[in-house]
This record gives sequence, structure tokens and C-alpha cells, in this order.
Amino acid sequence: MMGESLPHAPLERRAKYRSDRGPAAPQPPPPADSTEFTISPSVARFRKKFYPHSTVAEWNDWRWQLRNRIRSLEGLESIFTLSTEERDAVQRLGGHLPVGITPFYASLIDRKDPNEALRRTMIPVSDELTLGQGEAADPLAEDHSSPVPGLVHRYPDRVLFLVTNFCATYCRYCTRARLVGQTGEFHFNTAQQERGIEYIAEHPEIRDVLLSGGDPLTMDDRRLEWLLSRLRTIPHVEFLRIGTKVPAVLPQRITDGLTRMLRKFHPLWMSVHFMHPNELTPEVAQACERLADAGIPLGSQTVLLKGVNDDVETMRRLSHGLLKSRVRPYYLYQCDPIQGSAHLRTPVEKGLEIIEGLRGHTTGYAVPHYVIDAPGGGGKIPLVPDYFQGRDGNQVVLRNYEGKKYQYFDPV
Repeated sequence: MMGESLPHAPLERRAKYRSDRGPAAPQPPPPADSTEFTISPSVARFRKKFYPHSTVAEWNDWRWQLRNRIRSLEGLESIFTLSTEERDAVQRLGGHLPVGITPFYASLIDRKDPNEALRRTMIPVSDELTLGQGEAADPLAEDHSSPVPGLVHRYPDRVLFLVTNFCATYCRYCTRARLVGQTGEFHFNTAQQERGIEYIAEHPEIRDVLLSGGDPLTMDDRRLEWLLSRLRTIPHVEFLRIGTKVPAVLPQRITDGLTRMLRKFHPLWMSVHFMHPNELTPEVAQACERLADAGIPLGSQTVLLKGVNDDVETMRRLSHGLLKSRVRPYYLYQCDPIQGSAHLRTPVEKGLEIIEGLRGHTTGYAVPHYVIDAPGGGGKIPLVPDYFQGRDGNQVVLRNYEGKKYQYFDPV
């Protein structure tokens, strides 16, 4: 129904976010449905040093975390010792992807080393401002596959529904940097979301809807519930998914109220975005376990990045840590060729090397699918090491994880 009044404006349209990290003005207490949250010792020390005026209740309030994101050079320098290259890049960002880091996630980042893994994903460097060969603002041609604003219909039976352009943190390798880089924190309005819902309802071949953006979990509970409720009324939509990095960067968002609401929409799956084992804190494990306890299957999507997670041991630790938090490592993405990403992309051979270093050396549950999302809108293409070695008459020749060859009888 076009023009239907909403029970709540989305949080991102009601709240005014701070542009620096300075002392926060007094804020109302968190809502009654807030949950008891773990605070690990290192995070507690960080809070007391850099946010001494915040209370524990404020720190554990996801809205407070969003209001106090680090978004400026001044905010960064109040915590991090920036390199000349980092400082120059922040000053020259202009219309490019802005900086945005929650206080919680900042507590996980090394404050001195510009080459530390998580820091490379959050703080810009000058290479980001250079357009490399083969790079584009929209390398996956999502805009060309959008029949209505905010909806990407590339595969026959499923759609990507972009419901917000707001994220709790801005990853420097973001495929959709163009959406926030050119427009600021622009948000799709109700009319656009209604048109997307109408399109889905008008196309019975669509059985699977992935809510993404931006990050859907940065919306308040009532707005997200409204979207999920509308989609659940469409008879041919069998499968709802949410793509989010919130459990990694804003675990305080996973409240009792949120999980109670999400339970109502089973079957509901969640694709969570993790990059490095240093993200797997007690706070994050608690958030993932709450979602799993709510009956939501969790699959991790990781982007392969140079100097971040491009070695077998790091990926093994990440996969094992995710499994302990009841998250299945699902996809390992080759970094999309967005503008200014050459310094973060690895050779494809590196991804194959990592998969080969995992396969057979750990449980199969810990081995993600390595994929390239083909430029130009070709969709996800899986890549695997060369285990099929060919034929010898009626025998198929196979290579195992140790490099040994075996034959399997398979008559022509």
C-alpha cells in the first residue's frame, strides 16, 4: 500500500550522528529491552581511556555507539597515531566513501601500526584515491540490473533488496561505496521500499529475498519488522535473508527485543560479514550465539584482502573461531575491483592456495566457497583447486589434499 504510515521513522532518519568523537552530551537511558552485554577487559580499558565520560549503560547502547562513531580526522587522531599517508587520505576524501567507525570496533584496532589488519580495512590511505586498471564505481553492474530503485534482480529466483545506505562502519573495500560516497548517508525512503515490495509481489518467480544495503540491522526494530512483515505476506517468497556486519562492529545491537522480533519471521537466515580472527571477541561471540539461539542460521562472508587475511593460518583461525560461535564460514570473496582497491586485492592464485591449505587439513565445515563475483553482472563464480586430473580410460584420476593421486572407476 503506497503511502502507508509507518509505526516509527527509521533510526537513521531520526538521529543526528556526531561528526567527531568528543565527549557526548547526556543521552536518555537505553530502552527497557536492552540486554545484558559482556564487556571484555581490553574493551573496558579502551572505554575508560578514550570515552571516560561514558557509562557502561551508554557503551552497551547501540544507539549511543552509532551517535559516537569516529567520522573525522580529529576523531581519528584523538585515538590513533596516523601515518602521513593516512592523514593525507582522510583530508582528501571529498566525495569518496566517508570514514565511520563505532567506538567498540575502534577498540579492536591497533592504535599505532598502520599495517595492522583491521586498521587496513577501516582507515583510508592515498591509494584509495587512485583509479586502477579494470576498476569501476559499480563493477558488478548492479545499477544495470535494477528494475526499480534499490532492487537488484540478477538471478532468476532471487533479488537483492537494498533497504538502507547507512552502515555502522564503512569498510574501505566496500562494493557499494558509490552509494554513500556520492550522496552522503542517503537513505531510501518509504516510497522506494514500497516499489521494491510491489515488484517482488508482481514476480512469482522470486522465492528468495536478501535484505542488504547499507546494513539493515542499523534500522530500528519496528522499521525492520515492517519490511519483513510486508515481505512475509507475499505467498511466493519462501526465503528471507539479512546481510549484515553489525554483529562484528556493533554487537550491542543484538538485543533481546531484536531477537524476539526476528524469531517471528522464520525461516530467516543471516549472512554476517567477518574479516579477521581479531574480530572474534567475547562481545561478538555473545551476539552470534544470541542470533543462533533465536533459530537463525548464520553464514559468514569474508573478503580476501592483501595484508589482512591472505594467508592460510589467519583464515584457519578465523574459520575455527566462527564455528565456535556457531557461524558457518560460507563465502570467501575475491575483492571486487571497485575504485581504489588495487592495494587491497590479491592474485586469484592466493585464494586458491588458501582453499587448498584448508581442504583436508581441517573440518569441511571450516572451508568456505571461494568465489569471484564476475564484473559486469555475471554473478558468483566458484573457484576450486585442481583436484580433477583427467581420465585414464575408465578411471578418473583425482588428486587429494596431500598431492597424492587416486583412481575412481567411472566407465566412459
